[in-house]
This record gives sequence, structure tokens and C-alpha cells, in this order.
Amino acid sequence: MPSQHARMDREARTIEAMIRLYCHDRHEGRDELCPECGELLRYAQARLARCPFQEGKTTCARCPVHCYKPEMRTRVRRVMRYAGPRMLLRHPWLALLHLLDGRRREPLRPSGPTERPLAGDRR
Repeated sequence: MPSQHARMDREARTIEAMIRLYCHDRHEGRDELCPECGELLRYAQARLARCPFQEGKTTCARCPVHCYKPEMRTRVRRVMRYAGPRMLLRHPWLALLHLLDGRRREPLRPSGPTERPLAGDRR
């Protein structure tokens, strides 16, 4: 799901790599994502596309706005806990850049009106 900013495209590639690594190792070595992991990837990419901070974004863990539903946030944390250390070997460049992004300062809240939640979301 391409976005308008290179930073967000990289963030989308990073979460996809993490989910693919997790799914492959945890769900019978599949080459394709299982339905549960596919749903999580689509959800994460939709959230990134609507992130109000875009290019100035830090990592989601350090973000002042938690836009994931609690269940999805728990699922993403589980994936990141597993895939994070393994990313250093499998995708070292994405892992390094993700670590550097996590050191960014907390972004300022956008000054314009915020976007409405995606259809079906209850926050």
C-alpha cells in the first residue's frame, strides 16, 4: 500500500517484513500469510496510511496517539516481540532504520482537523 512519503513506505515495508517473518515461523512455514496475519497486515497498513504525523512519525510504540484497537495492538506487539530481534539478521537495514526511528522525538500533533476513524472502528 504505497503512501505519499518515503518514510511511511519504509514503515509499511518494515511491518510487512515483521508480520511475514512471524507468520512463516509460527504458522507452519507458509510462503503466503495466513488469514489472521493477512488481516493484521491490512489493518496496520491502513493505520499507517492514515497516520496524522506521516513523515515526522516516530515508531508506533512511542507515538502519542494510539490508533490501534486494543486487540490489534496486542497482536502487533506479539509479532514485534518475536520478529524484532530476528529482523537484525533477516532484514538488517530495515531493522536499523526502525531502531533509529524509535529514537526520534515525539512528533507534534498536527494543527489541522484530525481524520475520522476508519469504518467499523470504535475507539
